Amino acid sequence: MLPGILYYIVFKYVPMYGIIIAFQNYSIGRGILGSKFVGLDHFVEFFYNTPDSWKLIRNTILLNMYDLLFHFPAPIILAVLFHEIKNKMFKKIVQSISYMPHFLSTVVIAGIMVIFLSPTTGIVNIILHKVFGIEPIMFLGLPEWFRTIYVSSEIWQKVGWGTILYLAAIAGIDPALYEAAKMDGAGRLQQIRHITLVGMVPVMIILFVLNLGHFMEVGFQKILLLYNPMNYETADVINTFVYRRGVLDADFSFASAVGLFQSAIGFLLVVIANRIVRKYSQTSLW
Repeated sequence: MLPGILYYIVFKYVPMYGIIIAFQNYSIGRGILGSKFVGLDHFVEFFYNTPDSWKLIRNTILLNMYDLLFHFPAPIILAVLFHEIKNKMFKKIVQSISYMPHFLSTVVIAGIMVIFLSPTTGIVNIILHKVFGIEPIMFLGLPEWFRTIYVSSEIWQKVGWGTILYLAAIAGIDPALYEAAKMDGAGRLQQIRHITLVGMVPVMIILFVLNLGHFMEVGFQKILLLYNPMNYETADVINTFVYRRGVLDADFSFASAVGLFQSAIGFLLVVIANRIVRKYSQTSLW
């Protein structure tokens, strides 16, 4: 356990000291201890003096809601489908193919999306035009398409890798339960519903609670690579705003304050969700 413990101490706990600058007008020359303390000024500026603050919060929440709604159940469904495949060779091939996108760089994934969705040479528009007679659509230039593109690419990239924990949970189910169900006349769908899915519930709960901890965060790199002035209305989120304000404009204190706000919301959601699941089930983080 020592390497893991050291990792979290060095890269997670020690940097918490830097949270102080969220309450300062931080100056690199003066350092953390020498910078002027301003209290909650940066939080007030974000919520009341930043014109797009509520749009940023809305976009962040909606992207995460869609991600939880469509991305979270996807590996559960795929794991069940993998479990139902009886041909071991075919099962291994399909699993390997589904894992592959996970190992691609986010830059590569974003590049693939841009090429596939190109209004002139993109394969998606070519199929839509030749098969359905639909005129080319500028997907990445229309705000209403961005959330669909983002969530779809997240599912494609991560669904295969996400099945690993669920397949491990299924492997831990006693095979005698399936034999007993068959003897009682249960069909395949009934076995999935009453045995497979029930055996996966503890893992589902833990992963759901952990995912809530990142509810105010989204895939910053992918959004940064896919968004542009034409789709800012739905694509611009808190993380991209913090990048522009904190890194490009060098306003480190303001960026830290917004980041602290995100982390605080995530922490509260995890605590509340864990309390709820602990009350109604035997599975919880603590």
